[in-house]
Amino acid sequence: ENGPRGAPWNVLCYYAEEISVRVPLQAVTTPISIWSEKILEKLHIPNIMAQDVPNLPPDYYTCQFRSNKLERFLGHENKDTFFKTTQRHQILYEILARTPYGSLKRGEVGIGRLVSEHVLTAAFPLHEGPFEMPKTPVDPQSLNMRQILHHYWARWACWRKYQPLDHIREYFGEKIALYFAWLGFYTGWLLPAAVVGFIIFLFGIWLMVTDVAAEELCTSGDTFVMCPLCNICRYWNLSSICYTYKAGLLFDNGGTVFFSIFMSLWAVTFLEYWKRTSSILSHRWDCSEFEEIEERPRPEFTALAPMTVRNPVTGAEEPYFPETQRLSRTLTGNMVIILMIAIVLIFLIAIILYRTILSIIIYRSQNGFFIFSAGRIASLTGSMLNLLVILLLSRLYTYLAQILTRWEMHRTQTKYEDAFILKVFIFQFVNFYSSPVYIAFFKGRFVGYPGKYNTLLGIRNEDCGASGCLIELAQELLVIMVGKQVISNIQEFVLPKLKAWWHRRKLKPAPSQEVIDEPDSEPGLSPWEANYQLLVCEGLFDEYLEMVLQFGFITIFVAACPLAPLFALINNWVEVRLDAQKFVCEYRRPVVERAQDIGIWLTILKFISYLAVITNAFLIAFTSDFLPRLFYRYTTGSMRGYVNFTLSVAPANYTQSHMTCRYRGLKDDKGQPTQDYYHLLAIRLSFVIIFEHVVLLIGRIIDWMVPDIPEEVEIKVKREHYMAKEALAENQASFLETIIDGCNCYEKIY
Repeated sequence: ENGPRGAPWNVLCYYAEEISVRVPLQAVTTPISIWSEKILEKLHIPNIMAQDVPNLPPDYYTCQFRSNKLERFLGHENKDTFFKTTQRHQILYEILARTPYGSLKRGEVGIGRLVSEHVLTAAFPLHEGPFEMPKTPVDPQSLNMRQILHHYWARWACWRKYQPLDHIREYFGEKIALYFAWLGFYTGWLLPAAVVGFIIFLFGIWLMVTDVAAEELCTSGDTFVMCPLCNICRYWNLSSICYTYKAGLLFDNGGTVFFSIFMSLWAVTFLEYWKRTSSILSHRWDCSEFEEIEERPRPEFTALAPMTVRNPVTGAEEPYFPETQRLSRTLTGNMVIILMIAIVLIFLIAIILYRTILSIIIYRSQNGFFIFSAGRIASLTGSMLNLLVILLLSRLYTYLAQILTRWEMHRTQTKYEDAFILKVFIFQFVNFYSSPVYIAFFKGRFVGYPGKYNTLLGIRNEDCGASGCLIELAQELLVIMVGKQVISNIQEFVLPKLKAWWHRRKLKPAPSQEVIDEPDSEPGLSPWEANYQLLVCEGLFDEYLEMVLQFGFITIFVAACPLAPLFALINNWVEVRLDAQKFVCEYRRPVVERAQDIGIWLTILKFISYLAVITNAFLIAFTSDFLPRLFYRYTTGSMRGYVNFTLSVAPANYTQSHMTCRYRGLKDDKGQPTQDYYHLLAIRLSFVIIFEHVVLLIGRIIDWMVPDIPEEVEIKVKREHYMAKEALAENQASFLETIIDGCNCYEKIY
């Protein structure tokens, strides 16, 4: 009557074997340890992160279920509790998702299609009671799992506590538990990065006060008269940008070189240790062989595939979709990706033109204050407009990618999700990072010089401000990264509540519907009606994407913004609890999905970590003032006269006026590069090669020194394989003797 418990025992057994459900052989007695807990214990420091969470799910050695070996599994005597609630959910969903209700050629298969066509309003497993704590004090052991998760995990008061990952896995399944494990692990690793970044920022503040070049610029008065920034602009004094120049030192100093190396090595080490943690969790949660052996074809694929072939690994007949047809569909999807990337680049050019045109309009306004801040106003509003365009295009493309990936007919859920994630990430990578890349590596490179300025569509090319492009890059990063985080967190906090209110409001005036005819204020509301008023769980894709893009911002462009890890850390502390509250309080309970790891996201994170090394090398070499300052100090012995060194004199044929003016660059009076320019270019290229080789070499050494799978996990995997082999053997007496001997041996070793 109440959900999956109504499924007959023989049906449960048949499908448990069909979808490779894992069942217990023997309890694991080794206690679970946390590395930070061990360190604090050795240092005799109280662990404020620890908490005693009731009803810890037991850990077992397991193997795949076989009906004819039922008596060899733990708990087989009680048919009501032998399969966990989440396993029953999986079995029921498998049946409902692959059952045809009409024509197979038209794809009329499964409950998902019925819901999408509004034949059914919803299909979901039920939560285990309310999440609110009882009003009267009760024994914590008597709480349901949802109440435990809310009280010990989803509340804001738990922000500094360890996440109860085994409880999350027990209630929501391995896939969601792995996401929260990764998010918590990533947030913990952000702490040292945030501390080092903040120290580098303080170093920048100290430089603002003591820097010789900044003092020289601020006291120069009328010494450096600069050429007009546009065709209708006036001459201006370099000393007028004193405060902006000093602000640039916050982000452009020698400390950022150290921080770039630190963050590159941090990213490699973080990923290596995550792989170890992931292998520990996947074994503990019985998913270490899920993708290779156990994962079944997607129910929709099973129903719609035109033919079957024998699986070379398992030997079972499985549905098959011809690779040639999938390839042609994949190529079509790739063309859509290219088209959407072209649209992003068109918008990027439009925003570049917007900034230039807005600057011209402000200069024509004759307002002194606005004219002085024209470049800053154009840059800041351009960043905000760019953020708006990014968010709108993201929504559109994600919807397109879902349709295309479903059409490509991928066999397993893992392959389906990997294809979808890759499509969206490629687009989002260009969408989010195109503007910062333009500012970091292209803006100001093709300006020309007075008397011979280069143009785009008749408008003079953008130049960096007098204080350099790095401060503009830092501003762009902060607007996009922090702006997106603030908007996302507001959406995650406010939108679910608004959606839930609107959903309940829609249900009230529907007396004719049997299932949803009672308002939530009515005391007789049944569990499925109360659960129906919650929001549909939208999966983990958006959560992962947000964090991976954030990882890109704090690694790829970290040389421009040492505060980025600090902002990421603050955001993630909020993110963990917001996501926990959504899953426990505001979402309908999702169908449990198993997963071996975080999937293709790990490959994407590795790609970003390698790209970050190359990007930061070029950023320091070609965008930062670090190498020009180092070169000048080496050749002259001090920083006196550095500002004059970085400025060139406009050519004599510059016809705008007879007044001599200066512009940024190492060029002679004819606009040609000087010898110092070529010396500096050689130094820059050498720095890129040395930086990249040294950092990647150290990264490879770290990779080699940190094994992906800890030795104790390898031993446990071998033991579990051995036990499973014996459990499924024909000779039961031999099996029992082996288990007893093995337990005794294991206890002696450990």
